[in-house]
Amino acid sequence: MRHDVSIIIPIFNTKELIAKNLPGIIEAKRDVKNRITEVIVVDDASVDGSYDFVKKNFAEVKLIRHKFNRGFSASINTGARSAKGKLLALLNSDVTPQKNFLTSIFKHFEKQEVFAVSLHEKDFSWAKGFFKEGFVEHAPGKQLNEAHETFWVNGGSGVFRRDYWMRLGGLDERLFSPFYWEDIDICYRAAKRGLINVWEPEAKVIHLHESTIKKLSKRYVQTIRERNQLLFIWKNITSPNLFRKHLTGLTRRMVYHPGYIRIVLMAISHARSILKARKKEKKESKVSDEAIFTKFK
Repeated sequence: MRHDVSIIIPIFNTKELIAKNLPGIIEAKRDVKNRITEVIVVDDASVDGSYDFVKKNFAEVKLIRHKFNRGFSASINTGARSAKGKLLALLNSDVTPQKNFLTSIFKHFEKQEVFAVSLHEKDFSWAKGFFKEGFVEHAPGKQLNEAHETFWVNGGSGVFRRDYWMRLGGLDERLFSPFYWEDIDICYRAAKRGLINVWEPEAKVIHLHESTIKKLSKRYVQTIRERNQLLFIWKNITSPNLFRKHLTGLTRRMVYHPGYIRIVLMAISHARSILKARKKEKKESKVSDEAIFTKFK
């Protein structure tokens, strides 16, 4: 079965980055080995001229514009809904692909259980996930020269099977907007349904991480990161044993770090959405939380 690829690039006030990296992606599309059927750029209501720049200079790009800023997850979901390819290659505007960067991923998608393949960002490897002191954490795995199962696939440099993506409902923009943990969430949900996420060392790109987010205040970014970590746990960790450990760890953190109570209150404000999503995960999951974390010990 041939797997054609739709490239999806979300942009928000990143005119300089898109000017630098989009030509390389267009060039990659012309190489038939990459099997790229279309390049979709989703502008999230930029005010720096990004939309007009792409419209003027890249006629071959399918350009979509949000009327107002909706965040990373919503931009990706918009692109995914309009995509024609069987595979969705998500690339941030700060990602520079190497020549034939997609040719090595297709063998993985011959296996029906594979949900997503992580591209090889320079100086990074596969990701391991673990449960520590009541919280879900992740860290880079050991650098390897062969493919390896990964805890999650980066939403800014990864390829996802579209039909599975749509069944999972895409990125959870209701809970995780404006950014962080949304890509970990969809990969974890896939894993709990028995699917696999893979890292491919030959699919090489360069990713200048957080080129857009760094424009925001560090305190705000850290607050969102910590809030979304809690939302992820409350939504996805359905093991009674691990969730009890989480409540113990959460209590300890609030006692020793009272400022963390503000993060908890921010997360609690999403209680209705969390409970609804958690109920769905309990119903549809086939693999235990413990089984997933055991893979990465």
